[in-house]
Amino acid sequence: MAMGTLVRTTTRAAHGIGIIALLLTLLSISSVPLFAGHPMVTDDAAIVEDKACQLESWMDRNAESATYWMLPACNFTGNLELTVGGGWTHKARSTRNSQIVLQGKTIFKSLDANGWGLGLVAGTLWHQGTDRRAYELYSYLPVSLSFKDDRIMVHGNLGWNRDSEKQASHLQWDIATEAVVIKPLSLFAEVFGKEQGHPSFQFGFWYWIVPERMNINAAYGNRFGTPAGGYWFSVGLSFFSIPFLP
Repeated sequence: MAMGTLVRTTTRAAHGIGIIALLLTLLSISSVPLFAGHPMVTDDAAIVEDKACQLESWMDRNAESATYWMLPACNFTGNLELTVGGGWTHKARSTRNSQIVLQGKTIFKSLDANGWGLGLVAGTLWHQGTDRRAYELYSYLPVSLSFKDDRIMVHGNLGWNRDSEKQASHLQWDIATEAVVIKPLSLFAEVFGKEQGHPSFQFGFWYWIVPERMNINAAYGNRFGTPAGGYWFSVGLSFFSIPFLP
């Protein structure tokens, strides 16, 4: 990589992290706990409560296509959240089952108010509609930090990804902050990427229709150093049940 390109990429990444730091400072007056989830790419060190389930559903849209996702997850044992779901892509007047997700998540240290938490996530992402049925294997450690009685959160992920189609492995990283503006509204900003290539950024919000049980959410993202046409946005609806499993 040329030195000039490296400097520009580093500067853009630093600028994105600076935006996160600014958001963290400006929103320090928030007053209720936070609950991470979609549309954030960065994961938190928490799972759905014991014997309960959640359903995250959303649409991702870019300049070429739209993908509709449904990811249900349940906690059957108390410390193992299992997710099975997928996405359907609409492109050029065609529809196909494009991706299937199988994932497990556990927590090593529970996240307490004004403390920190640590977990482990592992899963696979199958890309349908190709002759070879390409897939990715991934695993990462989510870390979360709580400030001001859970009113501000900082999350970080560091992990590994294996792409069967490209026959390549790489490191991946994510960093995000979220904070409450008013009681039903939370904002977030994040920067994420792989060991090679330009990092990406995203920012958005959750609005809790039913506190702790149902929210609507939206986000906008793009990649540093790419044309304006590289953008994406998403809108979604998430549900969180009370404990009901046997």
